[in-house]
Amino acid sequence: MSSGSVMGIIRRSLNLRGLVGPVLIVMILAMMVLPLPPILLDIFFTFNIAMAVMVLLISMNTTKALDFVAFPTILLMTTLLRLSLNVASTRVVLLEGHTGGDAAGKVIESFGQFLVGGNYAVGIVVFAILVVINFMVITKGAGRIAEVGARFTLDAMPGKQMAIDADLNAGLIGEDVARKRRAEISQESDFYGAMDGASKFVRGDAIAGIIILFINLIGGLIVGVLQHNMDISLAAKTYTLLAIGDGLVAQIPALVISTAAGVVVSRVATEENIGEQLLGQLFKQPQVIMLTAAIVGMLGMIPGMPHFSFLLLAGGMLWLAYHLTRKSEKVAEQEQEEAASTPLISEAPEASWEDVAQVDVLGLEVGYRLISLVDKAQDGDLLRRIKGIRKKFTQDMGFLPPSVHIRDNLDLRPNGYRITLKGVEIGSGEAYPHQFLAINPGNVSGPLVGMQTQDPAFGLPAVWIDEAMREQAQIMGYTVVDPGTVVATHLSHLINTRAAEMLGRQEVQQLLDHLGKVAPKLVEDLVPKTLPLGVVQKVLQNLLDEGMHIRDMRTIVETLADNAIRSQDPYQLTSWVRIALGPAIVQQFYPSAQELQVIGMNKELEHVLMQAMQASQNGIGIEPGLADTVLRESRDAVQLQEQMGLPTVMLVPGQLRDLLARFLKRAVPNLHVISHDEVPDFKTIRVTAMVGGLA
Repeated sequence: MSSGSVMGIIRRSLNLRGLVGPVLIVMILAMMVLPLPPILLDIFFTFNIAMAVMVLLISMNTTKALDFVAFPTILLMTTLLRLSLNVASTRVVLLEGHTGGDAAGKVIESFGQFLVGGNYAVGIVVFAILVVINFMVITKGAGRIAEVGARFTLDAMPGKQMAIDADLNAGLIGEDVARKRRAEISQESDFYGAMDGASKFVRGDAIAGIIILFINLIGGLIVGVLQHNMDISLAAKTYTLLAIGDGLVAQIPALVISTAAGVVVSRVATEENIGEQLLGQLFKQPQVIMLTAAIVGMLGMIPGMPHFSFLLLAGGMLWLAYHLTRKSEKVAEQEQEEAASTPLISEAPEASWEDVAQVDVLGLEVGYRLISLVDKAQDGDLLRRIKGIRKKFTQDMGFLPPSVHIRDNLDLRPNGYRITLKGVEIGSGEAYPHQFLAINPGNVSGPLVGMQTQDPAFGLPAVWIDEAMREQAQIMGYTVVDPGTVVATHLSHLINTRAAEMLGRQEVQQLLDHLGKVAPKLVEDLVPKTLPLGVVQKVLQNLLDEGMHIRDMRTIVETLADNAIRSQDPYQLTSWVRIALGPAIVQQFYPSAQELQVIGMNKELEHVLMQAMQASQNGIGIEPGLADTVLRESRDAVQLQEQMGLPTVMLVPGQLRDLLARFLKRAVPNLHVISHDEVPDFKTIRVTAMVGGLA
């Protein structure tokens, strides 16, 4: 192995960036224990000031709190750095302070002499004011904001998690995006909790600064008078200026860091940094600036007031208001010119056969107030959401659904929408732009003020609320979604329940063509040699109609090809396909369970149903009294399974599966019927509810 490759391995293993933290800790501990020369104190004090300024600038340029997620740790490290510098400088001041003002370095001397004019009384007052500002105002306020933010963020976590789950189920986001958003919610809660704790370090640092100042004053007097035989007035002046310089050089960076903490936790997350927010919101309305200028100008004309400063500021604000007004007028003129240059709609041509349009397979009609949801120019994102729904449906169900044709309909109510399948309405509802739908999942802590309604997709009780109440609703346990998500979730639910109706012959042929790219011989042997395309379509529709996906087209086509000679009845073929797909069917209801907890059927009732099926001419007739008994007990069994939190699956003999599945489909829609033949041999069965008897 060459020396270059060895060095490369060593460099990769060292990971220099990972050494920054340990090196900084060692440096801080060393400053507390080892004596430092004045030149090193100057360097470290300068580094401390530079670090504080850099942290403040970074906090001013973040757009959200999580952009600076390392801030609590930085807050702790900078606090420890200041305290260690206080310890190191105190040692030097007490040991060498009698030699002059530069005994502890030029930085401390400059802060003691230049900033307070060499007057130790003024220095004490300035230091006390800085400590009060830092301790009583900035740090206390930032700590309170962090505490409240942590509590509110934690309370809102369940609602935010349910909103992410709703978007994921509606196909609006993928697993990776959902995982990232959940991580952000967790990080946000951890961040505010850490900021709440880190603020206590800064408050403790302010208190420690006061105590250290008095220790230096008293210790300096004792050392100067008793050990170095200095005059008490000279000792007081010398050590007081050194102590004040030491205190100021530590408290000013502490004040800057505390200000940065307040900026980080007090800002509302937007796409703009602090500077852009201030300029965009303070100077947004020229009328307000003009009114302020008039008030300041009137104050400046009062006798005895400083006319120059007041009138100068009023004049500057009037100029700014005029400039902003002219700018807004120019923008308005440009918009009018663009609107005027838009060509008029040309005269409509004569009607032709091109105007004969087919009925849309899947359509979405919206009232005029909902046009903004589907208009990209108005930041409407419903089109993007619908694309996500179609992609998720394709991945889950195994075929590409038809495109959703969107148009406005003036016959609808302004906030209404309608979802159509082959021109027939299959769902409708209302959505309100600039409001949010707070859905009650069943465990909320109280009612909300707003327009009472129901979630159009699942019928849950809900309330339309203003945007200002969104966070409160999430804290109370509501799932809060925007109008676009309401429409998208409703559409997603309907296309999943109506999947069989959307699978036409064109879609089946496309499925077979897609499979033919990897298994051409298999498709060639099935259609049209063995089975007509219509029979294959009916089998696939039967599977979709019972909530099954058709992603495993290879198994489906192989089973149809093997059994087409025995029968061409779509329902009999569907039964054989279900047996072949048995493991997938069971996995759909029991993803990872070895034991299947199912609803069973009494043997005597099974025997009676088989006799009734054999006696019926068409094989599907059930005597009314017996039908009523089966329906009633099936509903009771489903209710019992749901109370136990188990899948609502009924296990019956293969001869009865088709009969019961079709019979119970509309009366008990959330019951799934499977046969013994569909259960893999390696699974065990436990009956937890019984139809026609006790479990």
